[in-house]
Amino acid sequence: MPDRCCFYRSTTRETMAWSESVDTLLANKDGLAAFRTFLKSEFSEENIEFWLACEDFRKTKSSTKIASKAQKIYSDFIQADAPKEINIDFRTRNHISQNISEPTLSCFDDAQRLIYSLMAKDSFPRFLRSEEYKELVNKQQDGNQKRWLPFL
Repeated sequence: MPDRCCFYRSTTRETMAWSESVDTLLANKDGLAAFRTFLKSEFSEENIEFWLACEDFRKTKSSTKIASKAQKIYSDFIQADAPKEINIDFRTRNHISQNISEPTLSCFDDAQRLIYSLMAKDSFPRFLRSEEYKELVNKQQDGNQKRWLPFL
């Protein structure tokens, strides 16, 4: 199997910048992919999938699509025993459940904030300490040295 680093096109500077903030990481396509892979390894990829689904949902223009997308997010992530159920408090889950019949573009905002906070405070620091992230940075740095110093 090829090295994982080969799938990412970010520069060493970009990859190292991911450590600045979870926003920097999520805004970079390769950073997002690497973080998603890490979350899968921790069996918590539902968090990033929910966050991305909410980001997509908030951009929805059509009122018919708002209703169908909201229902899909609800059935995938919010309702009891959802296939990708996220870990949110009862009050937030209950509030969404009561309002899902007439969804608005902000109906998942509280839940999205909770999941973002969970990723930022818990998963993100572990990602930065992970062997996968360290290995990716090291391989890119090694690759850069070889490019600039071909005699190494």
